[in-house]
Amino acid sequence: MTVEDPDSTATGGGGTTSPGAAAGSEADRPSPTADPAVRRPTGDLERYAGLFAARTRVMKSSAMRDLMALTERPEVISLAGGLADTTLFPAEDLAKVLSHMAAGDSARALQYAPTEGMADIRPCLADVMAAEGTVIDPEDILVTTGGQQVIDLLCKTLVDPGDVIIAEGPTYPGAVPTFSAYEADLVQIELDDDGMRIDLLEETLDRLEREGRSPKFIYTIPTFQNPGGVTMSLERRKRLVEIAQERQILVLEDNPYGLLRFEGEPLPTLYSLDGGRYVVYGGTLSKILSPGIRVGWAIAPAPVRQKMVIGKQGSDLNSASLSQLFVAYYFRERDWRDYVQRQSDVYQSRRDVMLESLDRHMPEGATWTRPQGGLFVWVTLPDYLDTTDLLARALHNDVAFVPGRAAYLDGRGGNSMRVNFSGVGEDDIREGISRIGGVVAEQLELYASLTGTPRPRGGAAGGSRSDAGGSDKTGGTGADDASIVPLRTAGRRRGTR
Repeated sequence: MTVEDPDSTATGGGGTTSPGAAAGSEADRPSPTADPAVRRPTGDLERYAGLFAARTRVMKSSAMRDLMALTERPEVISLAGGLADTTLFPAEDLAKVLSHMAAGDSARALQYAPTEGMADIRPCLADVMAAEGTVIDPEDILVTTGGQQVIDLLCKTLVDPGDVIIAEGPTYPGAVPTFSAYEADLVQIELDDDGMRIDLLEETLDRLEREGRSPKFIYTIPTFQNPGGVTMSLERRKRLVEIAQERQILVLEDNPYGLLRFEGEPLPTLYSLDGGRYVVYGGTLSKILSPGIRVGWAIAPAPVRQKMVIGKQGSDLNSASLSQLFVAYYFRERDWRDYVQRQSDVYQSRRDVMLESLDRHMPEGATWTRPQGGLFVWVTLPDYLDTTDLLARALHNDVAFVPGRAAYLDGRGGNSMRVNFSGVGEDDIREGISRIGGVVAEQLELYASLTGTPRPRGGAAGGSRSDAGGSDKTGGTGADDASIVPLRTAGRRRGTR
């Protein structure tokens, strides 16, 4: 088989090589014992590039996962991850629950499980949903390997290359690589303090209809949105469900943070408002119990759920039996609600510290959201600053955040950043925001010196603002700015046989 590297220039234009063909004299060939470190760094890429599927050209690395690797150094204060503080989980509880599970169910914990999930855990997950006022039949639950797999399975089930997905702008940075991998065309609808702009959504749906297109689904995090921190109002929730029913469009409601409420009245889930006709619900225990156990779940209309089950069979057969039984034993022996409340109390205090620190260290003209729960604050700087550039300087000062561009696919978010307040203590939050503020101040000084404009004063009058979608110059406010971003590849080159 001939392997073609469509991007290679090393072969002088043909770009095709055959692994079994002579590529020169014997002396030109590397010794089998040659040190790989001294070989050309592009050698492996050239060898395998022609084997990669066309979709890999549009697959994106997760900004958050990349940052986790960069922030492993203990001296780095990471405000980048969406991390639950697992140090809050009592070690003795973990030891006892694991011990009881091993004594009573070790064989099942080490065995395969049904793809849909074990019967032991399903009532536990239904109990979590009931805590938000959403009543479901445990038999309708599909247990997944974290909430991320819900997004992946729905895309696998519904999305062909070139299909439209609608999401918020900004959206969960971890969803962006998934949409990219399935070669969807993404349309992002702006946020404000009441969540997704439903007026812009309707205008965009009308425009797509005129073009003969309809989205496969609308992706939203309506409660304590990631990364915006805002919550969709009840009025908008009701209207979104009405739109889904009127236009027969599926909605994926991603709800990792709903129980981490610090203030305000709980709002009904989209799923409860819809009754399960057009809303697919995605949940996870990563934020309220442990991300390490990798337990999530989906509730979907029966035909969709059946296809998702088949898709999961091809992905991982079943989610880890050990994790599922651990959850069942934990819910049986401990008060999970008490642990969630303790987390919420700690996170609320940390949020307050972060908001105070932002007010102290961010410049005039910077704005940020004031979340009523969840894990994140979305910060928007003056539009001539780029947070991707700032991140490199921030890492040099041992602090990290997620640049805003990671939450978009259309160039917006360049002057925004996501900062997390759950994963580190209050002192680290103060120091981390202080370091970020110092980096921002340096860039403002540089901008002022280059342009001759006065440098904005420190200490912004920030707080909650009306546009969580950012104010950088590539953004917009009209429906025409909710542009379609194609992710599919333009063509597919094949090697010859």
